[in-house]
Amino acid sequence: MNTNATLRPRPLGATGPSVFPLGLGCMGMSALYGESDRTESIATIHAALDAGVTLLDTGDFYGMGHNELLINDALRTAPAALRAQALTSVKFGALRTVEGGFTGYDGRPDAVKNFAAYSLQRLGTDHIDVYRIARVDPDVPVEETVGAIAELVEAGHVRHIGLSEVGAATLRRAAAVAPIADLQIEYSLISRGIEDEILPTARELGIGVTAYGVLSRGLISGHFTHDRELAPGDFRGMSPRFQGDNLHHNLNLVEQLRTVAERKGASVAQIAIAWVLSRGEDVVPLVGARRRDRLAEALGALEVSLEAADLLAIEAAVPVGAAAGERYPQAQMAHLDSER
Repeated sequence: MNTNATLRPRPLGATGPSVFPLGLGCMGMSALYGESDRTESIATIHAALDAGVTLLDTGDFYGMGHNELLINDALRTAPAALRAQALTSVKFGALRTVEGGFTGYDGRPDAVKNFAAYSLQRLGTDHIDVYRIARVDPDVPVEETVGAIAELVEAGHVRHIGLSEVGAATLRRAAAVAPIADLQIEYSLISRGIEDEILPTARELGIGVTAYGVLSRGLISGHFTHDRELAPGDFRGMSPRFQGDNLHHNLNLVEQLRTVAERKGASVAQIAIAWVLSRGEDVVPLVGARRRDRLAEALGALEVSLEAADLLAIEAAVPVGAAAGERYPQAQMAHLDSER
């Protein structure tokens, strides 16, 4: 992988837009990782746009609408030229409680259009660039959910259809209804399950991949420590990979990766992101930076050139299947069509 290839725009599948090779995942600015600084969050979005980032990923349930309103503020206060380049990727469908719990997903056509109407209002825009249900509703055929988004496309409210965390069979069913731009799914050095069937199917169908969790929620960033105290409400307090012996095992993998990173003159995070970038130009990593310094570090991955020997060293440090613990608690794993 050479730097020039890394810096080229990447297409979201055969039918989607071309985007900067890294996208900004904005969830952590509103939810699931403890308190965040609103001013710094907006400054980080501005810095990302200034660096050339085009894809901003959010969900209508991130902070119960907070994240969409935050992006609205960031875009409204950005220079016009930067605002014009921004593309929004929105997930919908998750049902929440006042206390912040998750109670399921709603993919009914009327609900899809209802969710979209509220998102358009909160984002302050007349269209969403990529729209996707966060998890497949088990009570609604995916064909009906995708068909409803296709109607939003026809009406001009949505530009492209995406999917999230679906398996190969569901991907085929959805693609038979309407063109699918991309599949958003977890993909990292320690989450490689998509390589067996899902990624080959996406490529066969001309569907791109936006990869989230490329640093496994900070676990393989090189910054997480054994003794770190998590803030109340931080999702990682319930994540199996961050618990007890699992955490110790996984951080030992990070130290092995650090050795490779130091030889390359890069940070652990940069090596981990560069590895995902190396998976193909149809894969766009989403980095969940909440601060400008973390964003700058992530962008530095674009300058890391990985040769064949480097890739072998990385995969020797973190072999396939080496992580301890599932990527979500068991109750949430049950909602993942991609894991069935």
